[in-house]
Amino acid sequence: MPNRVKRQIKRFPQNDCGRILKVLREFEADPWQGDIAKTDHGENTWRRRVGNYRIIYFVSINLRLIEIKEICRRTSSTY
Repeated sequence: MPNRVKRQIKRFPQNDCGRILKVLREFEADPWQGDIAKTDHGENTWRRRVGNYRIIYFVSINLRLIEIKEICRRTSSTY
């Protein structure tokens, strides 16, 4: 996980931080579960909704890699 994303998580309220970290651990088993949607940010880039937050991530099936791009609070200008 990039340092930028780690800093973002630290700024969130503790309850929200716990929920987000739980979802990130679930990605290891199945990145396709939950409220997900494909984004316009590029091929194989997805968005997962966690309450008021959005996790933007990239999935490389060939490399078996999930890269967290950004975690942000949903606002009218998030996308």
